Amino acid sequence: MPLVLAVVSGLLSGCASSSAANSPGGGGKIVAVGAENEYADVVQQVGGKYVQATAIMSNPATDPHTFEASASVARLVSSAQLVVQNGVGYDRFMDTIENAAPNWSRKVIVVQNLLGLPASTPNPHLWYKPGTMPAVANAIAADLAVIQPAHAAYFKSNAAAFTNSLTAWNNALAAFKAKYPNTPVATTEPVADYMLQAAGADNLTPFAFQADIMNGIDPSAQNVAVERSLFTRHKVKAFLYNQQVTSSLTQSFISLARANGIPVVGVYETMPVPGYHYQSWMLTEVQDLQKAVVSKISTEHL
Repeated sequence: MPLVLAVVSGLLSGCASSSAANSPGGGGKIVAVGAENEYADVVQQVGGKYVQATAIMSNPATDPHTFEASASVARLVSSAQLVVQNGVGYDRFMDTIENAAPNWSRKVIVVQNLLGLPASTPNPHLWYKPGTMPAVANAIAADLAVIQPAHAAYFKSNAAAFTNSLTAWNNALAAFKAKYPNTPVATTEPVADYMLQAAGADNLTPFAFQADIMNGIDPSAQNVAVERSLFTRHKVKAFLYNQQVTSSLTQSFISLARANGIPVVGVYETMPVPGYHYQSWMLTEVQDLQKAVVSKISTEHL
C-alpha cells in the first residue's frame, strides 16, 4: 500500500498558526491534519473557511507500514488541533507522533474506532466503504464545533451538504448492483473491495492472494494459479489493480488480462490530485468499473 509523504500546497506556512488559531474558540483558522489526503479533503469541505486542512500522504511511493515521519511532519501533527487518521494499522506512524507530543486539547478521529471495527479488520481501505465518510464528516463537524463553538451550525451544515453530495456515488453503486448483479471481477489487492461489495460484484480473487500482495508477501503457487485462470478461462469481466503499487507479479497479471481481452481498471489508495474531491473520485471509480463491464473499456489511470 505505497504512498508518498506529501505536503499539500500551503501546508507548512499555513501551520505556522497564531495563538488565536491554537486556542479553543480562537478566531483564526483551525489547524487540521488528515493522515491520508481523502480525509484531509473531507476535513476541508466540512471546515470550509474556518479550517486549514493538510494531508500527510497524497501520492504513491512509500509503504505506510514502514513510513517514518520527518521532523517537519512531526511538527505539523503536534501543532494540529484536529487529526483524522484511518487506523487498522494503516497509518500507525500517526500514533507514534501523537504519543511523542501529547496535547490534551487535540481532537483525534480514528476512523477504525469511529466505525467500531476491531484492529484485526482484514481490509484497511475504509474510505471505499459507502458509510464511512458520512460518519467521518459528522465526527469532524462535532469536533470542530468544540474547537470553535461560534461556528457549530456552519460545520454541521457543511457536513450535511457533504453527505448529500455522495448521493450520485450511492446511486451509481445501486444502479450497477441492480443492472449487473454478481458481476465476476478479479483484483490484485483489496483496495476497492468495499466498493465492489456495495456494487454487488463477485470478487473471484482469493482473499489470501489479495492480502499477500497488499502486505508484500509472495502469494502461494496455488493462489497464483487460481488468479491466472480467471483470465485465461475468461471467468471475470474486469480486473481491478492497485495503480499505486505494482510488482513484476502484478504486472504479469495486467499483461495477462490485456492478452485475454479483460478490461483493466486502476484503483487508488489516495485521492488523485489535482482534479478530484472525494465525491468525484469515488464516483469516477464506479463509473470506470461500469465502463469495463459494459463496454470493455480499460481505465488504468485517472
